[in-house]
Amino acid sequence: MKLMKKKAAYHKPYEEDYKRQAVELVITSGRTCEQVARELGCSAYSLHLWKKQYLAQMAPVEVDGRTMSPEDLERENRALRKQVQYLERQREILKKAISILGEEPNPGMR
Repeated sequence: MKLMKKKAAYHKPYEEDYKRQAVELVITSGRTCEQVARELGCSAYSLHLWKKQYLAQMAPVEVDGRTMSPEDLERENRALRKQVQYLERQREILKKAISILGEEPNPGMR
C-alpha cells in the first residue's frame, strides 16, 4: 500500500498593499493578530512578521520628550488598552455595588 503525501497548497504571495492594510487594521482596531488573521484568511504568523517589518520601517517618534520606537509605542498602547479594560470592569463593579447599597430594605427586614 502506497502512502500518499498531501501536496502543499500553493498560495500566491500577498501584495504589499494588502499586507500594509492588514497591519494597519491590527494596529488601529485593537484586535490581536490572531483575530485579524482569522478574519482575513491568512496565517497569524505571517501577520506578525508583516507587522514587525512595518514597524521597523517607521521612524522613531518623540513623545513627551522621549524618543520612542514604533515597537515601544505599540507595547505602551497594548498596556494602556489592558489598563482601560481593567478600569472599565472596576467601574461596572462599583456601579453594581452602589445600586445594591442604595436600595431600600424590605419592610420585613427591619
